[in-house]
Amino acid sequence: MELHGFGVGTRIAIGNAVRMPDPLPIPDDVPLKGDVAAEQERAKAAIKLTQAQIAARAEEAEGALKEVLDAQSMMAADPSIEQLVSDAIAGGKTADRAVYESFQQFAETLKAMGGYMAERATDLGDVSQRIRAQLAGVPAPEVPQRDEPFILVAVDLAPADTGKLDLDKVQAFVTRDGSPKAHTGIIAAEKGLPAVVAAAGADDIPEGALLVVDAGTGQVIVGPTKFQLDEARAKQREQDEIAAAPIAPGALADGDPVQLLANVGKPADSQPAVDLGAEGVGLFRTEFLFLDRTTPPTKDEQVEVYTSLMRPFAGKKVVARVLDAGADKPLSFLNDAAEANPALGMRGIRILRERENLLRDQLAALAEAGEQSGADLWVMAPMVADAADSEYFTAVGREYGLRVVGSMIEVPSAALLAEQVLRTSDFVSIGTNDLTQYTLAADRVLGTVANFQDPWHPAVLRLIAETGRAGEATGKPVGVCGEAAADPRLAVVLVGLGVKSLSMAPPALAGVRYILQKYTREQARQTAARVLEAASADEARDLFDAYAAEIGA
Repeated sequence: MELHGFGVGTRIAIGNAVRMPDPLPIPDDVPLKGDVAAEQERAKAAIKLTQAQIAARAEEAEGALKEVLDAQSMMAADPSIEQLVSDAIAGGKTADRAVYESFQQFAETLKAMGGYMAERATDLGDVSQRIRAQLAGVPAPEVPQRDEPFILVAVDLAPADTGKLDLDKVQAFVTRDGSPKAHTGIIAAEKGLPAVVAAAGADDIPEGALLVVDAGTGQVIVGPTKFQLDEARAKQREQDEIAAAPIAPGALADGDPVQLLANVGKPADSQPAVDLGAEGVGLFRTEFLFLDRTTPPTKDEQVEVYTSLMRPFAGKKVVARVLDAGADKPLSFLNDAAEANPALGMRGIRILRERENLLRDQLAALAEAGEQSGADLWVMAPMVADAADSEYFTAVGREYGLRVVGSMIEVPSAALLAEQVLRTSDFVSIGTNDLTQYTLAADRVLGTVANFQDPWHPAVLRLIAETGRAGEATGKPVGVCGEAAADPRLAVVLVGLGVKSLSMAPPALAGVRYILQKYTREQARQTAARVLEAASADEARDLFDAYAAEIGA
């Protein structure tokens, strides 16, 4: 049996399936027979204990996992949810049912908001499960523990579950639901753990079944033949050789350089990226310091954290994205106004232009941190729509002595007007995750439209090609910092479209470095030209493979 979903990473795993325990059943909606006040206290105690447990786990976590656990802890402590539960009990619900219904209600609100907040709906479900387990006096569904390595199979994984995976035991995971661009997928990419999500039929994988999980193709083979096993093992050996290859600067076969950079979010991410050969940082997500807070961080707090993150990259490029929040990442101190379609609302540079004091504080902090760390600091604005946005941001950045000020290409209008944007910016960086979702009108965290979230789609590639042409026309660098850069084959296409630097989760660096060494600049251009003729993402991949076979790459 072969299943197909959406891969996270490019590696392949072979192992036996171990199924995640099923979620707790939906509690029966039966009338409360006991004392209302006692039931409210029971629910309140379970909520507080769960919040404390999640907060304790957050203290020990790092990277994207810490961000998720901090958010979950705040959700569990949200007085509005506790009030919903209390009101439901007063209305005759049991504590179990009240918690279930209240968290469901809150989750539906978040799902309707889309984007980042839709991701948080999954986190809410995990918090609800943990509270209900406390009420029932049973263990919450957790990742199974085994003495031997295994492949985890689940309906879905909460980000907290993904973060706890023991990489010495869990070889890969497969889920029925989910999206590769949601937090679970991002954490898996950070860990270098192969995964296939939104795999229809995953519920039918039996416990103990032998699996081949190929994240590069999004394929799961249940009960592989000897030929399929031999093929998978050969691919594993090749991947191991690539990972063990000496680290060198990114370059094509003719020696033409391609800068290979890392996506990072917290100081703890920096040294591992350096160890894996990152030549710098192509995306420093500064919003981690702002999210899940009721007040913005002070300038001094920002300087301290930014300096700590950039110091391991002294003398190297660090591209910092200023606060990308608002709309689908609402911050109470920034903008808590409800929006009917937040993915198309006030976020990124749009809201920073209205709250310029936050932008100016951040730019001042970044400039100071750049000086203290010795890094070659570049800054860029998210959600730039046209040259008016880029001209504004560049002018403000110059006021703080920032030498290199750029714009992100995430909105199709910015790609179509890339030459104008570049004439008012020092560089551009393409965020392929957002560019793909806006081009194809498919929310990147919704599994229901995951088939549209494909950067190989010709429409996305043509917008990237337009941006690459603008870079050549203006003589200014074009980079990619979205997840597309981590796909080795697509990396070749991006370089052929005029991209000069690629930024990715650090575990992907070795595979991209290896494949670039097989192509000259001219071959990369020829590959890109052929792929642009495709009518679909699948055809684009087929055209790439055909040309690779033709030139023996």
